[in-house]
Amino acid sequence: MKIIALSDTHLKGGEIPTTFKDILDDCDVIAHAGDFTTMECYQAFASTGKLKAVHGNSDDSELKELLPEKLIFDVDGVKIGIVHEGALSIMDTTPLRYLALEMEVDVLIFGHIHRPLVETSDVILICPGSPTSPRMACPSIVEINVDNGKVSAEIIEIEGHLCGYIDFTRKLEGMK
Repeated sequence: MKIIALSDTHLKGGEIPTTFKDILDDCDVIAHAGDFTTMECYQAFASTGKLKAVHGNSDDSELKELLPEKLIFDVDGVKIGIVHEGALSIMDTTPLRYLALEMEVDVLIFGHIHRPLVETSDVILICPGSPTSPRMACPSIVEINVDNGKVSAEIIEIEGHLCGYIDFTRKLEGMK
């Protein structure tokens, strides 16, 4: 089963950007770790019929009432959890590991930091970054494959607006 994890889309309108719409069309589950921002954005993802989602800190009050803070679902015997917040830094994922253990999940998808991460220990921690407003990273999502209870995850860079820092460093590299 193919799961596309994403977070922090921060979209105002009701359309999924073409830069990653085809990827979403070709998956079984869309796991969104919050910060749709608006109901229209949420509805665009929900209309696919594939959405599993939680609310984020930037979501409007209507979404915070509609969506849970935490969500757990099962895919082929693998328990997957979704939360928005849980890490203040990509450098220390210890609180997220403990949260995954507390939630009794094998995989924990989280958002909020806008930078991608796949970390494997006794649990798999996945932050898909942001496809529309990355920080210190390129726009990204994560493709998760679950096959006979085995999980693999890959960060997928997509086209889109680069964060200012990445754009600046690429320009500097071109000047050498």
